[in-house]
Amino acid sequence: MKTKILNKLSEIERDKNIDILFAVESGSRAWGFASPDSDYDIRFVYKHKKDWYLNLWEKDDTIEFMTEDDLDGSGWDIRKALRLLAKSNASFTGWLFSPIVYRANDDFLN
Repeated sequence: MKTKILNKLSEIERDKNIDILFAVESGSRAWGFASPDSDYDIRFVYKHKKDWYLNLWEKDDTIEFMTEDDLDGSGWDIRKALRLLAKSNASFTGWLFSPIVYRANDDFLN
């Protein structure tokens, strides 16, 4: 399943023209409470190309997807993620401590 998840993340990068900096499992699978019918809760932080941030108008800062094979994905733009981190957002803090990491950019984590 990890290969399928990594392939989906790569597909999103291509389709949305973004770079995924950090991707983890969140929810029951991450914390050892998964049942046989649990989906995969993939959470990620991404960045756009520089020009995206230079726009005068606010743009959508969230990407979500659901697949037929139980991949439930939700990602936040890095600007949104850092704003929420500054507010001690519990969801984002949970992502940072997830024991299942699909992707991690060293520069982002440092």
